[in-house]
Amino acid sequence: MSVGLLAVVDDILAAALKASAKSAGVVIDDAAVTPQYVQGITPARELPVVGKIALGSLANKFLVIIPIAMLLTAFAPWALPFLLIVGGTYLCFEGAEKALEWFGFGHEHGGEEARDERRLVLGAIRTDLILSTEIMLIALSNIDPDMEFWPRLVVLVVIALLMTALVYGAVALLVKIDDVGLSMAKSRSQRVRHLGARIVRSMPAVFRVISVIGTVAMLWVGGHLVIANLAEVGVPVLYDVLHAIEHAMHALGPVVVWVADTAASAVAGFVTGVVVIGVVMGVGRLFGKRPTFTEGGDDPASAH
Repeated sequence: MSVGLLAVVDDILAAALKASAKSAGVVIDDAAVTPQYVQGITPARELPVVGKIALGSLANKFLVIIPIAMLLTAFAPWALPFLLIVGGTYLCFEGAEKALEWFGFGHEHGGEEARDERRLVLGAIRTDLILSTEIMLIALSNIDPDMEFWPRLVVLVVIALLMTALVYGAVALLVKIDDVGLSMAKSRSQRVRHLGARIVRSMPAVFRVISVIGTVAMLWVGGHLVIANLAEVGVPVLYDVLHAIEHAMHALGPVVVWVADTAASAVAGFVTGVVVIGVVMGVGRLFGKRPTFTEGGDDPASAH
């Protein structure tokens, strides 16, 4: 009996890890995006805010995403590719929006809103809902379709807990590492003090790099989701182009193939995102609303 139970647990964990691996790009993006929400608040509130966002993420997964995912697999499995296209398009939109900010087109942010903890948390949870949906749907699409209802549910629960702990553990570490540096800078050891000072000085650059990684990951994952799932629903043109690029690079080795695939997906994601931004701005103008982008926007690092 215990051997059988261990075998079931082992199968569930193996399935959860395999499915989670496919979501790596969105996980990187989630961990890269979230620290931006706690910039500008007092250090004493950073971890409590991260904790609130993590709880909101768990609520997103357990109250919204997993129930809908299970209903989809039971009654409308055909809808999954369409949902992944929609989610991928949203990631492309977000990624292109951030990339355009690098070229001087960005949101106008109000200072009071940036300091409003409640709005920061709600904004982060709203973004997490999209990213967590992507993580869970990608994971779901990589679970054996023949797996029974309850094991499938347990796999999704394990993935939800694992991804939340991974993302928000990394976020907590990132937002408090400068405090670690400050503490080290007060050490009696000169070597430790120098290291602490270097950590503190490097954090702005670290967050800028994280922001860039998050944006690239968003475009890459979003673009690939759109390309792959359009092929699933009978529009294989972009997927055929991507496959041709991979085939052309095959002789150069798997690393070059992966880089070419990622770059092509990111470019496709950026183009998709720019098109969506154009449509959103056009619709906004049609209804007399102010365009999303204005020249001379804020510093990209302050986005969100």
